[in-house]
Amino acid sequence: MVVTAYLVRHGQTYLNLYNKVQGWIDSPLTSKGIADAQDAGDRLAKIEFDAAFTSDSGRAVATGREILKKNPRGMDIITYQYPELREQFHGYFEGENLEQMWQFVGEQVDITNEAGVLDHYGLERARDLIAKADLYNNAENNQQFWDRLNRGFDRIRENTEDGQNILIVSHGMTIRSIVDRYAPELDDGQAAKNGSITKLLIHPETIEVEYYNKLDQDV
Repeated sequence: MVVTAYLVRHGQTYLNLYNKVQGWIDSPLTSKGIADAQDAGDRLAKIEFDAAFTSDSGRAVATGREILKKNPRGMDIITYQYPELREQFHGYFEGENLEQMWQFVGEQVDITNEAGVLDHYGLERARDLIAKADLYNNAENNQQFWDRLNRGFDRIRENTEDGQNILIVSHGMTIRSIVDRYAPELDDGQAAKNGSITKLLIHPETIEVEYYNKLDQDV
C-alpha cells in the first residue's frame, strides 16, 4: 500500500504576522493567508484527490476549504479533521512572543535564540527543552508529539487505499519535523512556509518525502 499525500502548511495567520507562539492556540487567516491557501489550491487543482485531512485547528480547516474550492472535485471530497495533525503544543508559552520563548527556553543551555538552539540540538531535543521549561508541565515533549502524530498517520492509513491521492493540511514545525525524521537531507533549516507543498509517500510502516516546502507550480 502506498498513498500519495500533498502536505500543505496553512496560510498566514494573525499570530504568524505578530510573531507569536502558535501551536494549539489558534487565530484566523489574514488576507495574505487566504491568498496563500488559494495559491496552493491553484497549484493542486489538477490533482484528483480521493480524500482530504486537516488538523482540527481553524487555520488548517480554513486553508483546506480554500484549496478544495479550486479543485474540480472539491465538493465531492470527504474531509477529515484530526487533532493528531495539530502543531506541537507549547503549553505555558502559547500566544507569547516567539523570541521571548526561545530566550527563556534557551537559558537551560546558554543559547537564547531559536536558530542557535535548533542548530545545536535539533528539532526533537529542542521540543524536550520547551517541555522542560514550561512552568505548568503542559507542553508536549518529543515522545508525546510523535506518539500523537503517528496516531494521526495510522488513522490516515485506515481511511485510505493503495494508489490514492490525498490532501493533508497541517502546520509549519510539524511538517518540518516529518521531513527531519524521514528525509533529513531535505530539511533546509526552515519551518515550512505558509501555503507551501511537501509531497509524501505514505507506506504501511514508514513515510517517504519526495520534496519539501515548494511554492512553485511544479507539484
